Amino acid sequence: MKWSVLDIPDLHGTWTLITGPTGGLGFHTALELARRGSNLILAARNQERAREIASQIHAAAPGVAIDVVALDLSELTSVRGATDVIRRDHKRIDRMINNAGVMATPERRTTDGHELQMGTNHIGHFALTARLWPVLRESESRVVTVSSLMHTSVKGVAKDALEHRGDARRYRRWRAYSESKLANLLFSQELYRRTRAAGVNVVSVAAHPGFASTRLQSSGPTLGGRSTTSVVLSALTKMFAQPAHAGAWPILMAATTELVGGGWYFGPSGVRQTRGAPTTVGMSSAAQSEDRAAELWAATETAIGERFVVD
Repeated sequence: MKWSVLDIPDLHGTWTLITGPTGGLGFHTALELARRGSNLILAARNQERAREIASQIHAAAPGVAIDVVALDLSELTSVRGATDVIRRDHKRIDRMINNAGVMATPERRTTDGHELQMGTNHIGHFALTARLWPVLRESESRVVTVSSLMHTSVKGVAKDALEHRGDARRYRRWRAYSESKLANLLFSQELYRRTRAAGVNVVSVAAHPGFASTRLQSSGPTLGGRSTTSVVLSALTKMFAQPAHAGAWPILMAATTELVGGGWYFGPSGVRQTRGAPTTVGMSSAAQSEDRAAELWAATETAIGERFVVD
């Protein structure tokens, strides 16, 4: 029997933290959770847009509480500030959805010196999860990390990709994006292993939206001007991509299905996982590598200057 949003259970009294709520996937994920009664913490860089989203969600689900928190995942000082606010105001987070991201940007650096895509998509979320860990542990939370089909296009994450000096290879925007999405999966899998080893009742899972029409297809590739690649991607998106609300289905299933195991990965059930009703799906052998995951964890701790001890 196919899963649908009607299968989302009653979420009244719970709190969901979601990053990137102002874009297509994030907005539709937040909206459906609110419709089922979940209160929301919208962590976003664009505060004005986040408040507009909060108003739209309130109109559809007037009974929920919505907090808007300033968060720029490309700045570790912003991550620290956001987590300070969240830990001050919230003693419980029932589910955390690491959704925000950038895609195929020109070569740029975060304020901390990391490549922008790795810094935003992986390092920022790792730091956010680490600093919120006491609340997540006590809440017996579910942590959903959003990856991508593109993780299958690379065999690993460059060892120096998380260092300030950066990857020694010539920059390739799609490779950098794919490695950041592989890093998302490696992190999710390693968090699952560490929670299991520590006997902690936090469930770490991952999801991907398939080929969904979101602002990522236009915002990242067109930074610095339109290119042939961005024009082709835009055309392919218009012709073949499923709508953003459908892309949110695997994320919603991962966040809410009651029969779930740590380490599971959710995606569309249609052709090559590009579209369709959500289900559990497979991941690349690189994403399942315990050695790669442990190395990435240690390298990310060095990148953020903090330990992430799961206990």
